[in-house]
Amino acid sequence: MSTRGIDFLDRWTAAHLPNAITDDPMAVLYLVEEAMKAAEREGISHDEISDEVGSVFEVILEAMQHREGGLAG
Repeated sequence: MSTRGIDFLDRWTAAHLPNAITDDPMAVLYLVEEAMKAAEREGISHDEISDEVGSVFEVILEAMQHREGGLAG
C-alpha cells in the first residue's frame, strides 16, 4: 500500500466510521463503497489502497469491531 493510500484510509476511517460497534456485513460493505468512491475522487485507486491490506472490507470490519470512539484501530 502506498503512503498516500495508507494516509487516505486512516483519515477516512477516522472521520467516517460511526461510533457504534458493528459486525453487520451490509453496513461494512456500504462503508467500503463510500471509502472507495472518496478515494477515487482524490485520484487514489482501489488497488493503491488494497495492495497491502488485501481486503478493505476486512480492514473496515476490524476497525468497526474495535472502535472506541476515537481513531479506528
